[in-house]
Order: sequence, then structure tokens, then C-alpha cells
Amino acid sequence: MTPLNSGDPESVGGYTLLGRLGAGGMGAVYLGVSASGRQVAVKLVHGPYAQEEEFRTRFRQEIAAARRVSGAFTAPVVDADPDADRPWMATLYVPGLTLAEVVEKDGPLSRRELRALGLGLTEALRDIHRAGLVHRDLKPGNVLMTEDGPRVIDFGISRASDHQSRTTTGRMIGTPPFMSPEQLASPRDVTPASDVFSLGSLLVFAAVGTGPFDADSPYITGYQVVFGTPDLGGVPEPLLGIVERCLDKDPAARPELTDLHHMLQALPESDATGSPETGQSAKPLRRPASRTAAATPASASTRTGTGTGTGKRRRVRMLLTGLGAVLAVTGLGIGVGAFVSGPDTKAPTRAASLPDGWRPWRTELRYDVKGVPLDYDSPGCVTEGSALFCGGTGFTTARIDAASGRTLWRSGTRPQGAQPIGVRDGLVYMYEEPDAKTRRVVALDAGTGHRRWQRDVNRSENAVLYDGGLLTLSPDYSSFVAYGPSGKELWRAPSLDEYCTPSALGGVPYALCSQGTEPGQAPVELMRLGPGSLSETATLPQKAQALGAVGGQPLFLAPQTAKDVYEAGYERPYNALLRVAPETGQVRRIPLAHPLTGTATLVNGVVYFVRFDGSVTAVSADSGRQLWQKVTDVESLSVPAVSATYGRVYFSNRFGRLLALDSRTGAEVWRTSALADPGDKAQGYPPRVLLVKDAIVAMAGDTAFSRSPDGPT
Repeated sequence: MTPLNSGDPESVGGYTLLGRLGAGGMGAVYLGVSASGRQVAVKLVHGPYAQEEEFRTRFRQEIAAARRVSGAFTAPVVDADPDADRPWMATLYVPGLTLAEVVEKDGPLSRRELRALGLGLTEALRDIHRAGLVHRDLKPGNVLMTEDGPRVIDFGISRASDHQSRTTTGRMIGTPPFMSPEQLASPRDVTPASDVFSLGSLLVFAAVGTGPFDADSPYITGYQVVFGTPDLGGVPEPLLGIVERCLDKDPAARPELTDLHHMLQALPESDATGSPETGQSAKPLRRPASRTAAATPASASTRTGTGTGTGKRRRVRMLLTGLGAVLAVTGLGIGVGAFVSGPDTKAPTRAASLPDGWRPWRTELRYDVKGVPLDYDSPGCVTEGSALFCGGTGFTTARIDAASGRTLWRSGTRPQGAQPIGVRDGLVYMYEEPDAKTRRVVALDAGTGHRRWQRDVNRSENAVLYDGGLLTLSPDYSSFVAYGPSGKELWRAPSLDEYCTPSALGGVPYALCSQGTEPGQAPVELMRLGPGSLSETATLPQKAQALGAVGGQPLFLAPQTAKDVYEAGYERPYNALLRVAPETGQVRRIPLAHPLTGTATLVNGVVYFVRFDGSVTAVSADSGRQLWQKVTDVESLSVPAVSATYGRVYFSNRFGRLLALDSRTGAEVWRTSALADPGDKAQGYPPRVLLVKDAIVAMAGDTAFSRSPDGPT
């Protein structure tokens, strides 16, 4: 521990800081003490990173991940505030040096110490994997050596103190010498077997003082991890066979943690170096010289035992000159200090159908107006043909030229941050709230923005477009009212004395009702609406979620549990699809292979489940069969937009990243970087993406932008 610097705070979150335990590119770690005398390690994010919402999101995930893991070989989270001006997290203070510091100070570990280290880390990984996590950055600097065994720390933010680790969405998490081949080649597809590979590298480091793939640069190190043979010279014989299995390039060939634990338990507990069979003295352990010979022709010549410059010298020169091409072919793009992943699938080349004169564009959907804003916190865009209409800050609806991003007209100021209801037959429908008691639907001329007509509607329940017009709930909750394109009332149907909301499933007008004053308090009654009539069609389980319709039949999600959960970040699991035959009211239950969570969206007969952590699962709406699942590591994804022409599923996230997946397999086709400065609304507004012809249009906060379906060039 070192004394506090002049710029260090004296306290964080009520913990008095006693000194610095360490620091890195992303933050500093302090020894803190609570009012009761409890010692904690306080991790405080550096000021510049605290201003990056994407970094805050990752820090929240680190806190959540660390809290999910509880075991004897991890450091538990005591307190945290990811929303503070400078986010921080406090874990139980565990006195001890890191494994890197121990090896640097005292040299490689003894055989008894190696056995204890391996067993402790195996048990720590078992707890981490049981919590549904993959650590992805198991390295000597993330292992504390304590009196009662090793402790694994750092669950998500890789600090840049060694100038090799980076944590950025769309880039890899990890430290090259201790990463697995699949982590380098396809970081979004790592499994727990990746941590087993890292454990093998870490045990080699602990046994001999250097890693099995060490080189002079991360560029060469990455190549060695993916293609090279590990240097295991000096690893004691009983441990050698274990690390060889851990370092298998094929994840499926590596041992399971249970088997690995048994193998480590079978190692001799004594530090005796004699062979039990022969009594011969084993080779003594020593710290070897740096094993970076593969990086230079001179050392290559030395290792071949010749001075001719042929053989391995030529192989190394070829490796260096051809490395860029090899990495490009394998999808492994390596730069000094950062590893940027390549796509799983090459985007096809084809002529896109784009709005006339289209080019990539970016438009800030902001307009300064006076008065107190009414913000719906959910802006978005709707489209018809090549016309685009968006909500934003300072106005209710604007028409945007889909080819250039230019604003053609805008209308309204209350509400703001609202997605238009929809567009159809030359009319754009939006809301208007002139005062605290009145809410209206306003129909605008799509070409000019001029007001055609307006009608008062319910302030709580949204209006929806159906095949015959616009369906609303009356201001007094007494009836459902349908309006035609001219604003004429087409028909009216009675409502019920319970919670009811308008819905359009497959273009057909329905009401979703349940007893009580709020949704989810009772089973859902699906009611067919028509002139003067409200007829019960089917009863669905409590908290069933409407998705749309398939083949004219309404489709719902059945929850595995209907209990009320108020825990932040909770995602309700769903275990079946429910398909309703409207003629008979029969409900057919279609079980899912296993419960799924996330935001569910029905598009073209496929239900896409999108989780906050970036995982996407595609399920057939007909059979419930899982079509594919992809872990993308791009957080806060939008609902998908699907291109039948390109066979792709597009997503955006809060920070303006675009992601394209193959709609048949889920393989990643391409992704983009985040937008530079998407504005202060990015964290609070949901991301959106849609297609205008084949052009991709997305929103991050109140910034709209358009990109080519062919991805970044």
C-alpha cells in the first residue's frame, strides 16, 4: 500500500480511505475502512471514464457479476454505487499479494503451493461458472494469494495497468498471454472452457515464472496462443500432463472442472523432488530467461543450434511477414494493446434498394422551444415506403428525408421524446397533450405536416393502428372507439369495469383485459372487438405477453412464474408459446425447449428474445423450436429489424452501435463502432432500428442516423 496522493479523495461512499492498493488505466483501488472499523477494498473509476455511459454500463455489469458469485475463493462485494459521479465498488479487503507479485518477489511456486493454487482456482471457477458467468480475464494480477488460499477478483472491467488489457464493447476482454484461442478468434462465443485454458496458462506461469505463450509483443503472443505450441519447459512432471490438457486448442477436449479438481487432488502434497518409483532427483525449478525467442531471428537461430540463419530463422521471418494475412483470414485482428474481433460471416455483395440519392447521414432530433417539456422518454421513428417520421426533443413529430437526414417539417411540442403512433395512407398519427387533463390523437398530412383532424383519447392507454383504422379507448374508460382515415367514428364497443387496453394482433382489433386496476394482477382475457360488441375469445395465464399473430392466430408468451418481482434487472422467464384459434377460442400450448428471458419480438414467424447482456435467441413461432442463439456482448440492444432480402437481423444499442446477424444461423455478419457523442439522452432513451427500403435507420438517444445494409466499409 502507498500513501494517498494529493488528488485522491479522503473518503468514498462513507468509507475513509487509508491508502492506495493499486491503480490502472481505468481506476484506482484504495484500502478503506467503515465507521465500524471494517476494512474494504474500494475500486474508484477515473473521472474521464465516469462520463462514458458505455463504461458505466460495463461497471454495473461487473458489480452485478461479482455479487452473483459467492465462494471461499472470491472476494465478496460489500457496497457499491455505479450511479455516483465517480462510480465505485467496495469488496471485502483480503490482505495478500497478487500471484504476479509473489512470483516476481519469490520466484515460482513449490509443488505443494502449485497444488493448492490449482485446487483453489478450480473451486473459484466452479462458483463463477455456477453463477452463469465466464471470467474471461483469469491472470496472475487477478489472483490474490492469501493465507487461506487464492482469491479471484475483477469480474468485468479489465484495467490497462499492464498495457495489454482492454474492455470495450466490440473488443475483447482479457490479457493476451492468458486468453484462450477462441477468445482471440471469436470473443463473443467463449464458454467456461475458455477459463480452463486461462487456468492452464496461469499454472505454467506459477510453475516457471513466465507464461506458455509469452513473446515480445501482444501481436506475436496472440498468434502463439491461437496457432503455436505452448512452451512448457520447467513445468514439473506431475503437473505437466494436466496443463497440456488445459491448453488444448479445442475447447471440447479440455477437462471439465470436476475432472480437473480430481487430477489436481491426485498430485503429491509433498515438495519432495524424487520420483516415487525410481528415487531419482527431479530437475530443480528455476526462473527461466524470457521465452520470446520466436519473436526475433537471432534467438531463433540460437534455438536451432546453428548460426546459418536457415531453418527456424526463415520460419520466423515468414511468420512475421505473413502474420497480417493469416490473421485476416482467421478473423483475428490484432493491434498493439487492443484486440478487435472480425466478423463470423463475410457480408455478401449486392445492390441495395435505397431511397433515391441516399448516402450515410446523421441528424440530431433536437429543437429548442420554450415552456415546460412533457417527455415520454421513448422517441422513435416509423416509416411507410420511403417516408420517415420521427419523434425527438423539442417537438412531437418530424418528417425526415430518408436519403439525406434533412428535416422536412416538424409539428407539436407536447409531448416530446415520443414515437409517432404510426403512418398509413398518407397520414401520420401522433399524440398531443395541451394540458394535464387532455390527451389527443392528431392525424397529420404526411406530405406537409398540416393537421387533418384530432380526437380526444384516454390518457393512460395507447392508441393502435389496425387494418380498418385507429383503435382507441375513450377518455372515461367506458368504450373502445375506432376512427377511419377521415377522422369519422367507425364504431364503438363497450369496455369492462376492469383493466383493459386496446390491441391489434395480426391487424385485428382486440382488447386485453384483466380483473384489477393494473395489468398482471389476474389472468388475461382476450376480447374480440367489433361494432357494439366485446366478445370473450380466450383466457390466458396471468402476466401472459401478447406478441402478435401467426396465420391469423394471436400469439402469446406463457410465463414460467407470475410472481411479482421488484429486483432491478429481473427478467421474467417464459417457457411456452400460446397460440389462440379465434374461431373456437382454443389455446394451443407450444413448449419451449427451456425457459427464455429478455424482450420478445415476433417478426416473420420468428420470436426473437433479446437480453440486456446482448444475447439473442431465435425461436420458431410455429413449433417453439430454438433456431439459434448468439451471445453478442453488445449490451442494451434494440428490438430487431429483419431484412428478408439480405437474410439479416439488425440491432442498434443505446450508444449507436449497429449489429447484423445472419437470420438463418445467428452468426455475426458485421458490427459498427459506437457513435461519437450521441447526446445526453442516450442512456435514458431506448435504442431503435428500422429499415427504409434496405437502408438502416437507427436512433441513439435523440440522434438518428442511417447506414448501408452492407455494413462498415
